Amino acid sequence: MQIILFGAPGVGKGTQAKILSQKYNIKHISTGDILRHAIAERTDLGNAAKEVVERGDLVPDNLIGRLVKETLINMDYKKGFILDGFPRTITQCGLLDRIFEELKIENPYFVILKADTEIVVNRLTNRRLCTECATIVNIKDLDDTQTCPNCGARNTCIKREDDKDSVVRKRLEIYRKTTFPVIDYYKDKYTLAILNGTDPIDVVTQNIIKVLS
Repeated sequence: MQIILFGAPGVGKGTQAKILSQKYNIKHISTGDILRHAIAERTDLGNAAKEVVERGDLVPDNLIGRLVKETLINMDYKKGFILDGFPRTITQCGLLDRIFEELKIENPYFVILKADTEIVVNRLTNRRLCTECATIVNIKDLDDTQTCPNCGARNTCIKREDDKDSVVRKRLEIYRKTTFPVIDYYKDKYTLAILNGTDPIDVVTQNIIKVLS
């Protein structure tokens, strides 16, 4: 099973991808996680992407495409995967089409999660990243010592540059301008399921499972 998850930043794609990855025993490929790892490791791609990500702009299509293709090739993609965060532009659609053609991947499932802009802004600006275990937590779950609820480390939960209000709003504006055409591009090629991403997590999961079945 190959699943492509669409949706604005903060709509819950990553959360749902992790749940579905465990349910179907398939790999979750998050371009955001791949990029952040590359930036942290200071790889060539990471260095090239760092300034772009912190401005809230999109990383160049060719870099993302190469990263996605290499990730698929280096895993047993025939067993299935969940792709989260790609494609985001019409150019990336062409890149993904060629990748799928080369790897003989046919008839993936496209799931789109929608959400109100202000809900997304609130979600992203209130989340923190633990620099010790890389867990994303909501600020309401932290005490005065900023102790990570996952690993127990203190003073390790920080606000990422791409979760600042101005950057979040810019990312959402970019999403509206560049990703909506992607949905139009694929609606004539595959069956698309559009679901409410602001429902409770378990409800969203059940709705996704229902449309996949």
